[in-house]
Amino acid sequence: MQNLDLKKTCEILNAIMEYELSGVVRYTHSSIMVSGPYRIPIVEFLQAQANESLLHAQEAGELLTGLEGHPTQQIAPIEETHQHSVKDILQESLDHELHALGLYNKLLGVVDGKSIFLEEYARNKIAQEEQHSLDLRKMLRDFSA
Repeated sequence: MQNLDLKKTCEILNAIMEYELSGVVRYTHSSIMVSGPYRIPIVEFLQAQANESLLHAQEAGELLTGLEGHPTQQIAPIEETHQHSVKDILQESLDHELHALGLYNKLLGVVDGKSIFLEEYARNKIAQEEQHSLDLRKMLRDFSA
C-alpha cells in the first residue's frame, strides 16, 4: 500500500458505510410500501438489496478498521418523498445505486495504483452497482411507454 492516503481512504470508507446502512433502511422501507400486481417480485428484489447493502456496509467497516480507522455509527440522510408508486420506488432506488456507484468510483480514484486489494474491492463493488443500475433501468422501462 505504497503512498496510500489512509486518512482519505478511511473517510471514503466511512461515507460508504454510512450510505450502505442508509440503503438498508431505504430498501426495507420501500419493500414494505410496494403494492400492486407485481408486488411479490419487487418486494423480493428490494429485500435482497437491503441485505446486500448491509453486507456492503459490513465489508466497508472491516476494511476501515483494518486500516486503523474508526467506523461511524451514523447513517447517511434518507430523503422521504412520500411517493410510493412502484415507479417512484424504482426511480429512488436507481438514484440510490448511482450515488453509491459514485462513492465506489471515488474510492477507486484514491486507491488506484496504491493497493491492489483495495482497487479490486472498489472495482468489484462498482461492477455490482452498475449491474443494479442496469437492472433498475430495465425495470423502469415499462413506465416510460
